[in-house]
Amino acid sequence: MARPIVGIIGNHQLVGDSYQVHAGGVMNSEAVAEVSDAIPLVVPADPRLVSVEELLETCDGFLLTGGRPNVHPEEYGEDATPAHGDFDRCRDAITLPLVRACVERGQPFFGVCRGFQEVNVAMGGTLYPEIRDLPGRMNHRMPPDGTIEEKFALRHKVSFTAGGVFHALMGAPEVMTNTLHGQGIKQPGARIVIDGYAPDGTPEAIYVKDAAGFTLSVQWHPEYRAATDPVSQPLFAAFGEAARAWANAKRPMPMRALQEV
Repeated sequence: MARPIVGIIGNHQLVGDSYQVHAGGVMNSEAVAEVSDAIPLVVPADPRLVSVEELLETCDGFLLTGGRPNVHPEEYGEDATPAHGDFDRCRDAITLPLVRACVERGQPFFGVCRGFQEVNVAMGGTLYPEIRDLPGRMNHRMPPDGTIEEKFALRHKVSFTAGGVFHALMGAPEVMTNTLHGQGIKQPGARIVIDGYAPDGTPEAIYVKDAAGFTLSVQWHPEYRAATDPVSQPLFAAFGEAARAWANAKRPMPMRALQEV
């Protein structure tokens, strides 16, 4: 049986300060191929090159990856400030309508870090530009120095809603995660259910209420060591099952089925 195709949303980058590329982290492709058991397809997130309609017909599911540029605050009715950092308006133009279309169709997506934030904004939510500047919040950003292992090390707990979707999927009320983000949810969008929090109250796990398909999204980076990490593995495995269900029958996997994955 052919594997489902997962579109991995790429990021615009410069190689050598001059050569433009659409890139996706190797660990994203490895997680999709090895744990979700799907074909990883890096998508150039640029409306000049691809349309949302084409992506919906080509791919069975989507991994909304992390990335250095942030969602432009104009997308949630605020002005840009230096605290908002860099932007990628082309990616905004693809991912935000893509999320809304997937919710409507029941087509699966899995949001990670910036992808988590995109899901909230796509559903009408807002973001804080810098979590560490808020009273009582910890610094969730990636350590500026160190090895990959040190940067992606587990740094804080995430506590899930008792009996919620993430609790059922993980089989535990709380887990340890890495943290490599500066922004976070300010106001949740319509139908956004916050199902997990960091100890400082920062939302870390969400899904879209009453969506027909898989919409789980997390603020941390589960693609790191996804095949062996006990928190990452069930997330990518469940996402793969949802993509397979869509590919095989072109119909969504109900959220309640996640408890059986």
